[in-house]
Amino acid sequence: MSAPSPSRLTRLLEAVLETGTALDLPGTLRHIVAGAAELTGAAEAELVPADPARDGLDPIRTPVEARGADAGRAPGLRTPIHVGAEEFGELCLTGRPGAAPFTVEDGRLLEVLAAQAGIAIGNARLYERARQRARWIEGAAAVTTALLTGESAEDALMTVAERARLLAGASAGVILQPTPEGGMEIVTASTPDDPAGIVGTTIEPGSPVLTQLLGGEPVFLTDSATDPRMTTHVRHRFGPSMMLPLQANGRLIGTLALPRRRGGRPYTALERLLASQFASQAALALVLADARRRRERLAVYEDRDRIARDLHDLVVQRLFATGMMLESTRRRPGADDVGEALGRAVEELRSTVQEVRTTIFALQQPPADPPTGLRGRVLRETAVAAARLGFPPSAQFTGAVDTRVTDPVADSLLDALRAALGAAAGRPGVSRVAVTVEAGVALPDGREGVRLAVADDGEVAGGVMGTGTGPGPETGTWNRTVWLSPL
Repeated sequence: MSAPSPSRLTRLLEAVLETGTALDLPGTLRHIVAGAAELTGAAEAELVPADPARDGLDPIRTPVEARGADAGRAPGLRTPIHVGAEEFGELCLTGRPGAAPFTVEDGRLLEVLAAQAGIAIGNARLYERARQRARWIEGAAAVTTALLTGESAEDALMTVAERARLLAGASAGVILQPTPEGGMEIVTASTPDDPAGIVGTTIEPGSPVLTQLLGGEPVFLTDSATDPRMTTHVRHRFGPSMMLPLQANGRLIGTLALPRRRGGRPYTALERLLASQFASQAALALVLADARRRRERLAVYEDRDRIARDLHDLVVQRLFATGMMLESTRRRPGADDVGEALGRAVEELRSTVQEVRTTIFALQQPPADPPTGLRGRVLRETAVAAARLGFPPSAQFTGAVDTRVTDPVADSLLDALRAALGAAAGRPGVSRVAVTVEAGVALPDGREGVRLAVADDGEVAGGVMGTGTGPGPETGTWNRTVWLSPL
């Protein structure tokens, strides 16, 4: 048997070199089939993977090209491609000019090309695995960073679902959590498609897939729509799917599901492994984020305990001083100024009681919940204003402000309060701001209403804003805003 001609050896060398120019696996396979067709003069070349699911590949073909009017369909030429000891697939050639058969020399050249193709495919696989691992590792790191920077529990679950969906190329990223009845419910869903009906979907107790999920085992489905283990009403939307436990330190937080569309590419073994590792790291990040939120909440409670202790000491001191003042008044030889002194003492006691009630109410509000009622909303506004003023305004409440004041009136009152606090923050020399809310006051027309007064000791002495005037809470002239409204 004669050796191949120099021209064919040159073409073989070019085809071998071309197989290594692409780094990704599909690109490498396209170069292989194109080189095989060019080397042998075949009208069509096709590479059929032995296990399409392994790399998520379909057969790779060259476009059918007429190589002359007399191109025919002679018996084909087939050569296996091995990657190490594994048979990757088969390279199939058809069509020669004039229906000429493939020669022994064609076969030998194709075998050389197939051997080099196996090496190139192995390298492309390594590159693709490294690239996929890098993407999933970067995604897991991004999720961990996001979860540990202060997201709420709901936002944290959405972050995990969204990032996993993008990494997996899935149609949806879904988080399920156990229900009190023993099932699992979809609590978070990230999808570019119509999400209607997904959140709230429940896997009922007794479902065949539920035992694996509650046991922390991953579930891999070839087709969610037809798999008998799936019973949810949304299963018909999806095809291949992974259901991965979110489990850390023996604690099952939930399940991360990553379904693809009907007819979508099945998940490869590498994708299943990387997604499972991502789910484990995401679960640990969720646990750490929850622990951080609990520590922050505990710190708030501890700070509130400290404030309560400080308040107790302050109140005791003020009441003790008031008692001493009353005692000294009682012992005075003259009685002319006794009434005035007792009046001041009574007002001081009344002010103290109001401050104690306001502070206790504020301490009773859960730190993670929005304030409820007018009293809580007013306290929130004064707390926000403290950042601009440099000190917290005092607040006093009289009457049933939480039960008597309707929501529309409360909204208008808060608008007036914000404006008054903003004006106070813009004046120089302000060192004290007093806010008073009174429910059940008599309006000029005889109706019952609510009254808001905001006073400060700024340098614009005697300034009057709003709908009324009155003396400041202390001796001297204060800037004062008064707002009135029927209940």
